[in-house]
Amino acid sequence: MGRFAQSKMAMACAVFGSGALLLTGCGAGDGSDGDAVTIDYLHRLPDGEGMTPVADIVAKWNADHPDIQVEATKFDGDASELALKLETDVNAGTGPCLAQVGYGEVPDLYVKGLLQDVRSEADRYKDNYSAGAYSLMNVGNTVVGLPQDTGPLVYYYNETAFEQLGVEVPTTMDELSEIAATAAAQEQYAAAFTPDEAQYWLSGQAAAAGDNWFTPNGEEWIVDTGGAGTQVVASFWQELIDDDEVLVQDRWGDGFTQALTDGSLIGHVGAAWEAGFLLDPLDGTDAEGQWRVAQLPAFGETGMTGPDGGSGVAVMKDCEYTEEAMAFNDWFNTQVDDLATQGLVVAATGAPETPEKMTRQFGGQDVFEEMNIANAALSPDFVYVPGFASLSAMNSTAAEAGDGSVPVSDIFDTARSTSVEALDNLGIAVADS
Repeated sequence: MGRFAQSKMAMACAVFGSGALLLTGCGAGDGSDGDAVTIDYLHRLPDGEGMTPVADIVAKWNADHPDIQVEATKFDGDASELALKLETDVNAGTGPCLAQVGYGEVPDLYVKGLLQDVRSEADRYKDNYSAGAYSLMNVGNTVVGLPQDTGPLVYYYNETAFEQLGVEVPTTMDELSEIAATAAAQEQYAAAFTPDEAQYWLSGQAAAAGDNWFTPNGEEWIVDTGGAGTQVVASFWQELIDDDEVLVQDRWGDGFTQALTDGSLIGHVGAAWEAGFLLDPLDGTDAEGQWRVAQLPAFGETGMTGPDGGSGVAVMKDCEYTEEAMAFNDWFNTQVDDLATQGLVVAATGAPETPEKMTRQFGGQDVFEEMNIANAALSPDFVYVPGFASLSAMNSTAAEAGDGSVPVSDIFDTARSTSVEALDNLGIAVADS
């Protein structure tokens, strides 16, 4: 959406080495007698109207690689259910060879012994991806696959509204704070505080501010969610909330959409992948074509952005033909124009062509060129921790911070307490920070 060593690695390696487990994840041929090797790939890409179907992309590979055939299957359940399916299927010996996994799920799946270490293969291809995206498929010194799409935080803004207010696009958070005050005086909001996105949204901002919440330390993890950068993030949003200069609404609630359509929301710190649908409610209105996307205003001196979602393609434990699987993995994830039609902000270097719909909605802007810049600016050091899913508890604390019940800093206290508890539940030691 890059962003892992810990004490369960020994257990995972033991699982990988067990001769009792069947190597069933890669299909028919064994490659030893001239038969084609078959690679099963499970994905959850949308394959919607106007998109290049995954089956068509894969067909191009198959036509050019008769000895390595790929069978792609679409998972139609909720994204959050795919990890559970993978765990069930792999443990039953029926898992795929390759699977799409969210970056926040990578360490959990590895700890549970479901993913392979394919660093020797992955390193052949690492230069095809931004350093920040590549790091999100790392678990400590292990690499489990290749990145597919990213979610670097960017800044969306209504250019027409900004011109009417006489303000420029902010390049720092101080500038955004000043613009927020100017906009609030006109009953408009240059930013939104979205509690239901706190987990990834605020951790990504902390990464942009230069903090690494989770650091592998031998067989332990260092957890520090209260660093200097995180404190800057907390102070920024606290000030806007205290001064009533920010829209406080869940990102996926009706209030956010209403503020967008009635013109009261004129700016938004959001993930790059939102560009594919953020402005859909404005189609056919006077506001169509008024919005633009820019780089995330800098928190301090880092000049970086942070990850908010995204996914990669991992090699599952029982995949026998890792070299062939990784060759396809890299080829598929570098089909940037085809993948862009799926609404992805592609992790591979090189900007794809911006789709017509996005070009129209953003007033002719080359949106993917801007996203390519953001990809290159992703923090290369921020990683997720095993048990990161439990940090959804941040969202509940963020809701309280949004209504003034608790300070914003409590959100980051929740991040620490829940991550430490999750590590403890996994039997992983937490180092003194």
